[in-house]
Amino acid sequence: MKTPATHKSPFAITAVALALFVSAFQPFSPSALSAPSSEPIKLRVELDRSVLPADTADRAIVKIAIDGCRLPRTGERPPVNLSIVLDRSGSMGGEKIQQAKAAAIEALNHLDNGDIFSLVTFDSRVETLIPAVRVGSNRSELERRIREINVRGTTALFAGVSQGASEIRRNIEDSRYVHRIILLSDGQANSGPRTPEELGRLGAALVKEGISVTTIGLGLGYDEDLMARLALKSDGNTYFAENARDLAKIFDAELGDVLSIVARKAVVTIEFPEGVRPIRFVGREGSIRGQNAELTLNQIYGGQEKYALVEIETPRARAGAEREIARARIAFEDAVANKPATLTAATRARFSDDETVIVKSANLKVQAEYADNRFAEAKAQAVVFADAGKINEAAKLLSEESLMMEQFAVTYGNKEVLDLAKSNSAEAVRIQSEGIANADRKKYRASYNSVTMQQGNAIDGASSTGTNAPKSKDSK
Repeated sequence: MKTPATHKSPFAITAVALALFVSAFQPFSPSALSAPSSEPIKLRVELDRSVLPADTADRAIVKIAIDGCRLPRTGERPPVNLSIVLDRSGSMGGEKIQQAKAAAIEALNHLDNGDIFSLVTFDSRVETLIPAVRVGSNRSELERRIREINVRGTTALFAGVSQGASEIRRNIEDSRYVHRIILLSDGQANSGPRTPEELGRLGAALVKEGISVTTIGLGLGYDEDLMARLALKSDGNTYFAENARDLAKIFDAELGDVLSIVARKAVVTIEFPEGVRPIRFVGREGSIRGQNAELTLNQIYGGQEKYALVEIETPRARAGAEREIARARIAFEDAVANKPATLTAATRARFSDDETVIVKSANLKVQAEYADNRFAEAKAQAVVFADAGKINEAAKLLSEESLMMEQFAVTYGNKEVLDLAKSNSAEAVRIQSEGIANADRKKYRASYNSVTMQQGNAIDGASSTGTNAPKSKDSK
């Protein structure tokens, strides 16, 4: 019996018959966890169906999941090397600069003695207000310098980030440290390199050094394409703060991530046997060469899951056969023990000509994750259409995606996918009548990074985790 062909796939931006992709998902099982309890992360490989259709080449999704184990609240954590890069240009006047300074002081208060802190300000010129220094009895002096910041000039954003990176590099050779830049800006880069491509290249270069950049866009005047690209390419988080009063919550959530890193400099390789054809990564960026796929993650946080989805063409096999579909290996640095480590995991599938057996193996969680990534991709493309004045095309794209997803959700009884479909259908109607407003455009850009990079602390759900984070090894 063939896989159902009565619905269109909700996961392709163009209409593709559901027969090409039937998302029945393999349930999670404890045996899929490959790491012993002493490891800081666990590696899983899941297939979107534990049973694949026999005697045909079908479409399926392989999920590579990395679970960060929680650090004990009273345990040790890796020390942090943090540089805050703060926009002090004229547009940051009033409440914006006051809230930004308060957030920077709060970030400083999250750090332990022995952590490293620096602060760079930028306008038309760049100033290292606080050179990289170990935090200790100097806290009051550091706080005083932050409070004295005032506004002036234009926005040399690229130069500011570059100087922040220079401060990080003063301690880059110390392998114990987690290296992070937090960039806060409310405006357009109007001095020096200023395109998303140029900032993306900077982010890609920094992540090779183990430095991630988190970007916080404040208000409605900043360049979300530039900020999102910088964060995406450097494996950092990105936030849209429509109001300056959101900054304290954002900094608290971001420091919660930075203070809970359990693994870093991770390289994931996925091998597909002959007969399995990897097609593309969905959402998260990665590379595919022949039968191998690869992606990198600069940092993995305790208590969070990071994953990659790879669309594949399945092998032809007779009913009753069983085959390995994918094998993954992750090489990383244990951030707590400060040593290299590797893990491996694999997934297998059975083949059947019974449609009911195939459909009943649905994993609703992975199904919803894939749907969420497809909607993120669709919205990103809708923004491209809208920017070109093609509002009808933008609305049509999201509407068709929603319709296909709704049909799919009904087929598999997936309430989460159905809710996503209804929400995005309403969004398509709004785009058709109103276009994409500036604030919505910024939300779409931030949401794309949040979904595809599995940013667990997006502003709507940010929680105060930093104050309960474990203490640094070097805390005194």
